[in-house]
Amino acid sequence: MKIEKVFNNNVVSAFNEENIELVIMGKGLAFQKRPGDEIDDDKIEKVFTLKNKDMSERFKTLLYEVSLELMEVTEEIIKKAKSRLGRELNDSIYVSLTDHINFAIERNKKGLDIRNALLWEIKKLYKDEFSLGLEALGMIKEKLDVTLPEDEAGFIAMHIVNAELNEEMPNIVNITKTMQDILKIVKYHFKMDFNEESLNFFRFVTHLKFFAQRLYSKTYMVGEDDFLFEAVKNKHKQAYECTEKINDYVKRQFDYELTNDEKLYLTIHIERVINR
Repeated sequence: MKIEKVFNNNVVSAFNEENIELVIMGKGLAFQKRPGDEIDDDKIEKVFTLKNKDMSERFKTLLYEVSLELMEVTEEIIKKAKSRLGRELNDSIYVSLTDHINFAIERNKKGLDIRNALLWEIKKLYKDEFSLGLEALGMIKEKLDVTLPEDEAGFIAMHIVNAELNEEMPNIVNITKTMQDILKIVKYHFKMDFNEESLNFFRFVTHLKFFAQRLYSKTYMVGEDDFLFEAVKNKHKQAYECTEKINDYVKRQFDYELTNDEKLYLTIHIERVINR
């Protein structure tokens, strides 16, 4: 492959055989190289393929500002997140997380760490992502010799959730608040505390994450299994009463009434989380 553009001594862009632009990294990869020169395959360490053109341009702009070491750490964090969560993450995370970590390090060096107002909610609602955030802090300490506060684990977790749901960050904050509101409705309706370590609580929170996303994106769950809905409604009366309270909340906040399918799955999850 031939170099299309040189960003610094360690980063270039090139086009592959399918005419897709790649960002290629490696120590000394571009030293004394110019556009049109052949890329030394032995020096290639990382190859990024960003399918979204706008995202690719933003990523390339960022390359002028960050070190190869920071890029490598961020890529390792994203790779670990994909493996641990078992799902693809939106390409935007390569830009958003790299930019965030770079800015967090700059702030930290100036003694300007930012408090994460949602840290408690993040720990509770996004346990896997927060755990990855804590591991990311360890990787940043090991590779870059920078100790970031626990609040940053929360911010990193939010970037991972953002990439999971393919949402913009302000929406993730709103989604998190909606999840918290619904959990409070269930908690006060049954006058109980959740067993937050239980599998059923994890399943309920996962359901709420995508339920809240549907509310904000206005992509509602629609089905035709009214027989099952009526059966669950009659069998689990208390759980269904709680679902109706959630429906009232959704009406007030979103001017939308839940479909029977949404009520069905909420009732099933509520019944599981309060009784097991």
